[in-house]
Amino acid sequence: MKPVLLRLSLLLLLMSCGSAFAQNLYVNLQGIKNDTGKIRVGLYSNKEKFRKEAYALKVIEVPAKAGTVQVEFTDLQPGWYAIMAYHDEDANGRLNLLLGMYPTEGYGLSNNPSVFGPPTFEDSAFKMEDQNLSINIETRY
Repeated sequence: MKPVLLRLSLLLLLMSCGSAFAQNLYVNLQGIKNDTGKIRVGLYSNKEKFRKEAYALKVIEVPAKAGTVQVEFTDLQPGWYAIMAYHDEDANGRLNLLLGMYPTEGYGLSNNPSVFGPPTFEDSAFKMEDQNLSINIETRY
């Protein structure tokens, strides 16, 4: 019976240590032009699924507010992440595109890369370490 209790105790200890390293990410979306609609912020950890909101690690939706909007992702483990956010002015739950390629609503990416064509995970990737992190994203219209 002792080996079973020892294994269980060790497992519980390892599980509690993993959560001790969980951190928070604060995302400041700057340059929101009006209070219309929603702000949607997707957090990605997989480069193949970047920008595919249905596959985001987490998505936060908040009411739009002109100026800067802050959202918080909690309990993140250390690793590489990327953010894609957009101002869903018509609140239809997706980023509207002209000709299927050009955003017609404000959007922003972590690292604020200048991109031509679809942005990649690598363009926007940042590393979460063992401390809370705050990043600023410029909203482009």
